[in-house]
Parts: sequence; C-alpha cells; structure tokens
Amino acid sequence: MSRRLTCAVVATLFLAVAAPTAVAAEPGAEGAAAAPSSRPGEDDRQAALRGVTDAGAVSAIAKVRDGGGTWRGSTGVSDLVGGAPVREDGRFRIGSVTKMFVATTTLQLVGEGRLGLEDSVESHLPGLVPNGQNITVRQLLNHRTGLFDVINETTEIFPEPTDAQGFRDWIAAGGLNRTFTARELVTKSVAHPPHFEPGAKYRYSNTNFTLLGMIIESATGNSYAHEIRHRILRPLGMTKTSLPGASAVIPGRHAHGYWTTVDGAGTPNPVKTDIDVTRHNASWAGSSGGIISTTADLLRFDKALLHGKLLAPEQQREMTTMLSTGSDKLAYGMGLASTPLSCTTVLGHSGTVLGYGTHLWGTAGRQVALSYTPRGDKAEKDAQAKAVGAFLEAAFCGSGRGR
Repeated sequence: MSRRLTCAVVATLFLAVAAPTAVAAEPGAEGAAAAPSSRPGEDDRQAALRGVTDAGAVSAIAKVRDGGGTWRGSTGVSDLVGGAPVREDGRFRIGSVTKMFVATTTLQLVGEGRLGLEDSVESHLPGLVPNGQNITVRQLLNHRTGLFDVINETTEIFPEPTDAQGFRDWIAAGGLNRTFTARELVTKSVAHPPHFEPGAKYRYSNTNFTLLGMIIESATGNSYAHEIRHRILRPLGMTKTSLPGASAVIPGRHAHGYWTTVDGAGTPNPVKTDIDVTRHNASWAGSSGGIISTTADLLRFDKALLHGKLLAPEQQREMTTMLSTGSDKLAYGMGLASTPLSCTTVLGHSGTVLGYGTHLWGTAGRQVALSYTPRGDKAEKDAQAKAVGAFLEAAFCGSGRGR
C-alpha cells in the first residue's frame, strides 16, 4: 500500500499511483512494454505473462474469463529455495484490490439506509479526525479528503526502501511482526496536516479506507472483516479468500514473496539480497489492503460486481461514476478505477503488499486477475511492472490465440 516499500511496482500500464512500499497500489497507466514473442504453439497471453518473469519477477499467475471460457497461465517458481513451479491456483496478498471489497460493503450499507454518502466522519467516529465534520463518506470513497497517508508518506511504518541496512535492522527488530490497529494508523496519519481541504481534488490515501473499515464497524456493530465475509465471500462461494488480521500466515499453497536489498547501489558492483517476506503481520494493511485471495475467487467477485449482482442500481452508478484524477490515464470512482487500453476501457484496481503485486480488471464481457512476486532493484521492478502492463494489454486486446 505504500509508495515506499514495494516501491517498484509502479506499473507502466497500471501505474501504482499510490503504491509501492508495502501495500496499496492504485491503478494508472502509462504504457506497456512490448510483450515477448510467442514460442511455437504458445498462447499470446502466456508469452506476455512469461515476459513478467523474463523481466526478473520470481513468479506470475493469471486467469482470464469471458464468454469463450477461462484461460489460466503461470510462469516462474513458487520460491527461490526449492524452485518448484508456481501453482496457478495459489493464494496471495491482494493489497489495494481490497478497496473494491470495502467500497462494495460500504455502498451496500448505503443502499440499506444504514450509512449515507454525505455522512461525516465525525458523526461515526467522533473526535478521531480533525475537521472530521467536513469530511464525508463520499470523499473517503473517492480519495478526495486530503488526508495524510502514514503508510505511503513516512518511515513510521516501514523503513526507507533504498536503505538496505535499515531494512535488515527493521526485520531484526521484529518489523514483520508488528501489530497495528486501525485507530493507531489513523492517529499517526492525522498527526500530520492534510494536503488540502476536503473535496478540493483527488489524492490517493490509504487512510481513507482505514477510516471506512472503522465506519463499517460503527454502523453495523461488526468488524469490516465480518461484514465482507457475510455480504460477499459466503454468498459468492469465495472459499479461498480470507481476511487475516494480525496473522502472518498465508493459508494453503502460495508463492513466496521477496524484498530485494541493494548494497552499493549506483556502484559498479552492487550486492543484491532477496529476503523472504512471505510471513508477515499485515495488520497495517487492514481495510485498505489486507485480503488474501486467489485468481479464481477474484474473478468470481469481479464478475458479480461488474454485472450488478452486489449493489442496487443507484449504488452501482455511484461506484462506477468516474471522476478526474488529473491524469488522462486514470479516473477514480468509489474504490474502483478506470484506465484506457488500446481497445477498451477497463474497471478495477491494482494492489501492492510487501512481496506481492495484484491486478483485477474487467469489462462487462471479460475479467482478468493477475498476481506476481516482484524482485530486484527499482529498474528491475519497473521493467516487471511494464511487463505486467503488456500482459493486461494482451489479455484484453490481443489476438487471443488459443482461446
């Protein structure tokens, strides 16, 4: 979620506008790398997916579903020690794609009359946020509050990603195992002045969705995790999706995630070390990016959402009404982004959590989910992000050989 720990996953096709240190990526787009040439008999999507590991990622898995059926692809290894091929059905941390679930739950409560889009933060969480009486649920969903983002904008949660020794010291001090509460994260964020007055413009901040998780609890008496399970996961049969809270474990089969430290960056012989960060307490991600899922479960959710199965028509319109972010490559609705490809405009979100990058995008007729495990220095991760963009272009706009 942070623009600093996974920092490199600023994708060129789906630029993580607010992303990379650790959790939550926001979608954008600048252009994709050219996909590698297909090998004899190889589907063009598989060739594009292979481009992600050719660029240095440890692994990548993807699933595409449309009226013609389902395509599955995988490339790379599940971990750098054993070297077993990555499983296409493995679980992974989805980062800011979580925001689609939290926004859907919030809008369901709006449809039920239990929340209002013009409700103030102060009315649900009195005394927590300065000027909270002038910040609305709508502005939280649209990222138009101006609130500071302690995850993305400071070293209070994560060390500076270019500081190799600092990262090792952080891990040695138990950084991967720290537990954060939502209230603690908000308190840390609002200790910094806001960037602008509420409603003035767009600025991505994980603090907005941390607050929405708390507001869901205020409105229902249940945790946001309970409400997501009850309203989305169980009805859709998403049995491999979980909200781990402070647990460091990814249940079931999964690829390992890594963070690469670089000693001597900028010198002729830098030393790169891949640190396994698979097991970590991602409570800091919470309602802004804490969910674990699979490509199959994500596609099930995406299809239901885009086909209007989860929200009433009025709330569906609110969610999908896209507002300017100041870039012609990205518009943002309510926990949902849109970005243009060469052949269509897709709706969805991207996400980054320490060790993992995720994309979930769709149209009425096709949905695409991808997870990959980035690796390397900034230039290498940027190349992997460009390759992800090339895969998404191939998945939506390619020739579809083998479909």
